[in-house]
Amino acid sequence: MNSIIVGLQWGDEGKGKVVDLLSPSFRYVVRFQGGNNAGHTLVLGDQVIALHLVPSGILRKEVQCIIGNGVVLDPQVLVAELDKLEKMGVDTSLLRISSIAHIILPIHRSRDSSQEEKLGSQKIGTTKRGIGPTYEDKIGRRGMRVCDFIDPKIRQEKLRSFAQNSSEHSYEDLEAWSAPLAQKLASCACDTPALLHDAILAKEPILFEGAQGTFLDIDHGSYPYVTSSNTVSGAACAGAGVGPTHIQYVIGIAKAYLTRVGSGPFATELFDEVGETIQRVGGEFGATTGRPRRCGWLDLPQLKRSCMLNGVTHLCLTKLDVLSGLENIFVCIDHQEDPIYKKFSGWSEDITNIRNFEDLPQNCREYILFIEDFIKTPIKMVSVGPDRNANIFRGSFF
Repeated sequence: MNSIIVGLQWGDEGKGKVVDLLSPSFRYVVRFQGGNNAGHTLVLGDQVIALHLVPSGILRKEVQCIIGNGVVLDPQVLVAELDKLEKMGVDTSLLRISSIAHIILPIHRSRDSSQEEKLGSQKIGTTKRGIGPTYEDKIGRRGMRVCDFIDPKIRQEKLRSFAQNSSEHSYEDLEAWSAPLAQKLASCACDTPALLHDAILAKEPILFEGAQGTFLDIDHGSYPYVTSSNTVSGAACAGAGVGPTHIQYVIGIAKAYLTRVGSGPFATELFDEVGETIQRVGGEFGATTGRPRRCGWLDLPQLKRSCMLNGVTHLCLTKLDVLSGLENIFVCIDHQEDPIYKKFSGWSEDITNIRNFEDLPQNCREYILFIEDFIKTPIKMVSVGPDRNANIFRGSFF
């Protein structure tokens, strides 16, 4: 039952919680694309944990986490994240990193910031973490891979080349930054496609975890306001080194409303008190940057297309509890010059402790069933609160 978890909107859908919830059913959790421009927030009792590179399955002792070759890796961020987890008592010894994943260097962060500033009013809304420039160097065949980074001779040769093209970073500074980090990562690096192939042969289940969301995909998203990698489910195969015949399920994650960080089109965005309420109640602030997320009504044509692009077999609807207390709820059902909405009556009940679908308020059930019928994809799970166990399952998940 190898499965891919993918965001169906503009990211921030709650993928981390779902990965954490489902990971006991899997032996491996693999991050297959993106970098530390994304964050997964997990709630464990009274602890809130924000992960940026380490796969969300790290909180489960029985799960081996892997950072795949499709990820661009900032070693400074990863080491700091591992240190933080270890101080919290989390065992990180099983983490493995693809030896052919690409490394984000300080020079990439500087270039990212400079490029964004030059765009002025046409800014993309990048997090300035160096993600785009690292992918540019990867595609330009001049990047630094993990295997290069941990080999002193190759690393130093490449750093000299990078420094020759930079007015901000000297070779000496880059090497002083790199050497201790490379030493710490060396024991984690390995041939992860071979590791995963062995797991497949042994019939050990694998969960593939994406970052961002479908409409930030470099090809299928709202270009140019997108990220620099493919975020759709198909990217899991290339980004982890497994064949598509080894995937059984695609689990799509969508909020019960819609949010977006940064610039770009957002047809159903709300600019009134309702939008402010959703932002406040939903805690809609980026896990990576702290930036406020733009909030709006759920866009069903967009969601239906996302299910199509990803081949979704199961859908998880998250943050439904955020809509509790609203007098009316709207969903976009068509796009003409302006969005065409269907109106639903809201519900006032607190749903965070409900665990059976039939116990939800009638208006809430009608909202969920309408979404399911529109997108023609079964909603197998509904999240009704931030806690790990605040979920409603509808039938067997696998």
